[in-house]
Amino acid sequence: MSEPVDGSVNKNFRFFDNRQKYLLFINTCSEKEIAARRVGMELAHIHPSPPAIRVFDAGMGDGSVITSVMREMHWRFPTMPFYFTCKEISLEDVRLSLSKMADRFYEHPATVLVVTNMYYSEAPWLSPGKVEAATSLVWKTVAMTGTTSHDFEEQLNDLKEFLVGNWQARHSPKTGNPIYERPVVLVIYRDDYRFLLDEVIPRQGAVKSDYDLVIASQPYRLRVSPEFKAKKILGPLTRSLRKGGRLLGIHSYGNDPGQEIVQRIWPGDNPFTSGRHDILRALKTELGKEARRYNFSAYADARAIFRYDMHTLPSEITSSIGTSTLFAAWNAVVYVAQIDDQRLIEEGLGSENLGITNAVLKKYGGLWFQDESYVISRKRD
Repeated sequence: MSEPVDGSVNKNFRFFDNRQKYLLFINTCSEKEIAARRVGMELAHIHPSPPAIRVFDAGMGDGSVITSVMREMHWRFPTMPFYFTCKEISLEDVRLSLSKMADRFYEHPATVLVVTNMYYSEAPWLSPGKVEAATSLVWKTVAMTGTTSHDFEEQLNDLKEFLVGNWQARHSPKTGNPIYERPVVLVIYRDDYRFLLDEVIPRQGAVKSDYDLVIASQPYRLRVSPEFKAKKILGPLTRSLRKGGRLLGIHSYGNDPGQEIVQRIWPGDNPFTSGRHDILRALKTELGKEARRYNFSAYADARAIFRYDMHTLPSEITSSIGTSTLFAAWNAVVYVAQIDDQRLIEEGLGSENLGITNAVLKKYGGLWFQDESYVISRKRD
């Protein structure tokens, strides 16, 4: 979870924390699906070496993106061992993600899955940065028995008590952002593949990063500075790449119907304060001489920018738009633009704002948003 530049708790927008907005957004919009496809494009360019293909997910969320990536990886590399490290501080998101994993262990048995709540500067190495955090580290290894997806589902469900007892977060009194109570590492693999995966399974105190692919989809808040994004998030993630490894960054871009709704309600407000060029420039500065080890690819707009849509039926837009559709659209707009709750309370979702949302949906025949992407790759020589 990124740290804000403004230390005022009242000004912080904890959009990752708002379960209702998040769950409604991911179930009514296609961003996760489209983002997973964009990740899939990078799989054609990685250069893995034994003993496994190594992937780091910088924000697992509900697991939709990483499970889609796992399916494509099995299609591309059906016989290679996989190692995934997934960062997630939300207990609910870890629970949702693990509920999707039983089939992944069945289809691709040679899989090691690691889930952690550590910070960006710690998670790739599974190593807390402070001594007091290291002494409280909870490291749990689960070697699942059985051979069916039902076997694995039952054992993954059995982890709920462990998660509730250990995957606890609190709000930092300094920043207001969620921080862990204690660092946790959860390592999961199939016991019948233990021999094959012996060199892949991480051991406490002896973990390397060396990732072939880092997925950084929406890892930071839009309104923080490029310098902050580079120092706190992208710097550590970039340094975790192995030679030939690639980091894919994705964040909201704007210039879409969603931003038009925001502009009509809050004239002059622009949450999309720094684009991919600004962020990559700041990252080069942050890395200093190390930057020579990497290639920074902003790409042309045609490749870097992609669109995703809110799911609607054609009849919903051409005829009278129902209240439930308008509410889902409003939710998606304020979620993507990261409008804080205080402003939403002050503005309210009255008939005027619903009317604006309705007008924009009819103007464009639906609601869609744009993300932009960039790639950082470590040179092979």
